[in-house]
Amino acid sequence: MQLGIDFGTTRTIVAHADRGNFPVVAFMDEGGDAHEYVPSLVALTDDGLVSGFAAQRARAAGAPVLRSFKRALASPAVNTSTLVHLGSTQVRLLEVLTVFLRDLLVALHHSSTVGPLLHDDPLGQVVIAVPAHAHSAQRYLTLEAYRQAGFSVAAMMNEPSAAGFEYTHRLRSAVSAKRTRLVVYDLGGGTFDASLVSIHDRSHAVLGSIGINRLGGDDFDVVLADLACELAGVGPDALGLERYFQLLADAQAAKEQLSPQSKRIVLDVADTTVTIPVADYYEAVTPLVEQSVAAMAPLVDGLDDGDPDLSQIAGLYLVGGASSLPLVPRLLRETFGRRVNRSPFPAASTAIGLAIAADPGSGYTLSDRLSRGFGVFREAESGERLRFDSIFDRDAVLGHEQRVERRYRAVHNVGWYRFVEYAELADAQPVGDIVPFDDVLFPFQTDLQRSGLDLRTIPVERVGEGDLINESYVIDRNGIVSVTITDLDTGYSLTRQLGLS
Repeated sequence: MQLGIDFGTTRTIVAHADRGNFPVVAFMDEGGDAHEYVPSLVALTDDGLVSGFAAQRARAAGAPVLRSFKRALASPAVNTSTLVHLGSTQVRLLEVLTVFLRDLLVALHHSSTVGPLLHDDPLGQVVIAVPAHAHSAQRYLTLEAYRQAGFSVAAMMNEPSAAGFEYTHRLRSAVSAKRTRLVVYDLGGGTFDASLVSIHDRSHAVLGSIGINRLGGDDFDVVLADLACELAGVGPDALGLERYFQLLADAQAAKEQLSPQSKRIVLDVADTTVTIPVADYYEAVTPLVEQSVAAMAPLVDGLDDGDPDLSQIAGLYLVGGASSLPLVPRLLRETFGRRVNRSPFPAASTAIGLAIAADPGSGYTLSDRLSRGFGVFREAESGERLRFDSIFDRDAVLGHEQRVERRYRAVHNVGWYRFVEYAELADAQPVGDIVPFDDVLFPFQTDLQRSGLDLRTIPVERVGEGDLINESYVIDRNGIVSVTITDLDTGYSLTRQLGLS
């Protein structure tokens, strides 16, 4: 059986390939009710970490809970040793991810609608997703958690690229043998992504992607919960953590029930029932939507480019659970004057697209792009200034391994490499959303290579022409970068994969 798994900030959704159809998997909670998702939630109990519906029950019993832990992956400093707090206890983020995904694997076999089918059709490789704007460490940790949990991963796709597959499959009679161009607007629980996709029959090519790592439905829920607290005259801190978490859950449920005709939202804050005018809520969250609109504007400009003229068959496609907010399509139409189509399965669109990608008989192909550039600041002029060298362009095509090498004679005693991923370049310098990684220091002199000294304590000095140095950069098909620096004269070598502590 082939599966597509969309690990989301608030909900994780799975779809499977079934003879050309791609239904969403339903999971049973502990009361026997079916849900087309598993809550992305982890709790710490006396018996250890539990997740999903078991974590919901543990929270009700007073256990400390970690919600929206996918957001921690977007931190510029994240690595395999990153810790998160569960109450007063610190737990490795990688362990939290692995436990959640391991429990998901168990639930697929024992408490899902595909469980009985897996006896005769064992689980094969799965296709997973990350935000289009995910940096190298974020991609690595996601992939490693799936591996440690016991999944065999066939491919990792960018989330809006997978949603593009769902669009084409659902409307295949309209786009078959035609060219079209689409901006996929993906507003999920914790992240925003958008991709400009060119479609020809079942062949998809991503022409560009942007993203905001911390913008999603969680932020909309906080705005609504805080409005409710303000009307009730109760500060969020006065509620306490558990009651505020419950208010956030209630706010999420109320937000998801809004329709274009909704006029008011009713919430309970402590012992007070408050009524929030929908117009007031929309006014408060408009700046959040405007952030996404401003970020995606360059992609919308590209809808009309190219030959032939595609302006009549170009539009915006809304996916992600938070895109269901009626304010979102309204602002997009007002801003861009474009056709706005919303997936009938906004929360499940990515999972369905991943299942299509996992099905070897679907015939869909994708040329995707990195969406982030990668480069290094180097020491120059005896450490008195830094020079930036771009290694991989943000438009580098994913799906196959790429290698770049640099070879030169060292002129300093120590090489100090400050690696970053970036959104844009301006005047050959990275600007905008920049993700720094740990510095890599490399000794260019034989005595330093043998000394074992902490190179951070050694002043960078120009020493004249020295050994022949080779830098090898590899970006794998999933967008994960590794670096190998070798002194070709002595054989001394250092390898670092970004995302490892």
